[in-house]
Amino acid sequence: MQDEWFSRWFDSPYYHLLYQHHNDDEARVFIDNLFQFLQPPPGARMLDLACGKGRHALYMSEKGYDVTGLDISPSSISFAREFEHEGLSFFQHDMRKPFRMNYFDFIFNFFTSFGYFETEAEHAQTLKNVRLGLRPDGIFVLDFLNARKVARELIREEVKILNGITFSINRSVRDNVILKQINLSDSGQDYNFEEKVKAFDLQTLTRLCASAGLEIYQTFGNYQLDQFHEDQSDRLILLGRKMKA
Repeated sequence: MQDEWFSRWFDSPYYHLLYQHHNDDEARVFIDNLFQFLQPPPGARMLDLACGKGRHALYMSEKGYDVTGLDISPSSISFAREFEHEGLSFFQHDMRKPFRMNYFDFIFNFFTSFGYFETEAEHAQTLKNVRLGLRPDGIFVLDFLNARKVARELIREEVKILNGITFSINRSVRDNVILKQINLSDSGQDYNFEEKVKAFDLQTLTRLCASAGLEIYQTFGNYQLDQFHEDQSDRLILLGRKMKA
């Protein structure tokens, strides 16, 4: 597991520095809109799958729900656990492995936290674990990038200076994978990281979900929950139900 790119990158402080612009306000607007649509019942059990440092999970728990957060990064979970309380708990966990059977009313996967694995079988297994974790009639929400728009508008080279650290970023698309190479220097030491996300489109994700026993019943194209348009939308947000056995 430690050889996989996401284990190294997500456990790095540079990951959180680079993505610090994804702030709490953005997360809260999305959750407010989502909950207005979903109307979760009081006390519903929710799972934030790939929760990072827990910004989504914390806000959901503040609304009175029973929330669990899972992430593969030890440092992120260590940070998130500082905010635990009776209705909020965090665990280090690999989403390719099952976690609690028939337990959650809602499972959320926010901010493109899917599509990281090498094989389709690993992605399929992750979705099967989602189905296993849901109660009957449970709902899965997948917040993914819109691969077509990302590929079309790809910024090939970019330099960002954050906290005095220069990030040199190179992006490309190869073999249906969106690649990002991140190079930086800090305190005289060079670091090289990468991101690799499968360029799954709506049809592929629908097929993968169906094979795992999840039926897609609604799509949105942004955090304001506008209609999804494959050529224009910033996001691909899927809502799926646990199929009857």
